[in-house]
Amino acid sequence: MEPYYDYIKSLHLIFVITWFAGLFYIVRLFVYHIEAHEKPSPEKEILTKQYKLMSYRLWYIITWPSALLASLFAFLMLFGTQRGAVWLNFSWMHVKLAFVFLLYLYHLKCHQIFKQLQQDEVKYSTNFMRLWNEGATIILFAVVFLVILKNAINWVYGVIGIMAFAILLMLGFKFYKRIREKNNS
Repeated sequence: MEPYYDYIKSLHLIFVITWFAGLFYIVRLFVYHIEAHEKPSPEKEILTKQYKLMSYRLWYIITWPSALLASLFAFLMLFGTQRGAVWLNFSWMHVKLAFVFLLYLYHLKCHQIFKQLQQDEVKYSTNFMRLWNEGATIILFAVVFLVILKNAINWVYGVIGIMAFAILLMLGFKFYKRIREKNNS
């Protein structure tokens, strides 16, 4: 597998990108789907049906396959090549894999929400979903910085930076919510 390392790495990166694209968009569809439940008939039924179809296609045609293929190529990179196996000796890789584990948990929670909405069970508000959408962003930032900088910075400072970034996102969310409420008034 060693001669194919760069190909495997490229495919891993492509499917990570499409996986994140799916995660970002599915939660946005959750927001629209929840908003549709608040509409009067027949608009509610028309929109709900459309969002179910869009979510279904995104989830099973793009997001799940991308997650599985990104994972497959990561596994091949780490355990099928010597270069990949060397990365497992570094502490930054352990931290990165912890964030990847969080990404899997995030993905599975999105799957649970997807299934609930497909059954017309609305358990979350649109505000929660807008905030939930930032979870993937935080994980993405953490993983990219860990992979690019490796040992260039102490990962503890990186995690503190990610938390500061999360706080900025929350403040931005609250600011945007106020603007949206003011415009709706």
